[in-house]
Amino acid sequence: MRNKLITVFVIGWLTLFLYESLLYFNRDWRGIKFLFPPAGWIMFYNVGESYGYAEVYGVKDGRTQAIDPHQILQTRAIGYDNIHRNALVSVLDQHMARSFCVFLRRRFPYFDNFIVTYVNYPSVTQRPFEKQQAVAYECASLPAGS
Repeated sequence: MRNKLITVFVIGWLTLFLYESLLYFNRDWRGIKFLFPPAGWIMFYNVGESYGYAEVYGVKDGRTQAIDPHQILQTRAIGYDNIHRNALVSVLDQHMARSFCVFLRRRFPYFDNFIVTYVNYPSVTQRPFEKQQAVAYECASLPAGS
């Protein structure tokens, strides 16, 4: 009985999902309010051709080492991952550079310097393996104070 109820629920949910998805093509149909939150649809609508993210490297004795983004932005919430939502890309803004470097120096005192880079894939469908990477800023060139 339990499996039958689950099956009926899944079939009903998929039917509603298909109906809401088809609303995109037929605007005359009525939508079901509050079934799908607007923030959920934005993740799949009009996805761009390029993709970019930030990488952070620690420098110790002239050698660079990539720092795991999960160690930089530790998330404790279950089912929510800031790294996969590309939250680290906000540190590429030059206005964030100074405070981010202060944070990195405090969080990772082992390293002498930090390098923040921007990684860009210009065309994920046409050239999926073409990767461009450039240094956004180095923390050694910024003042150590807050």
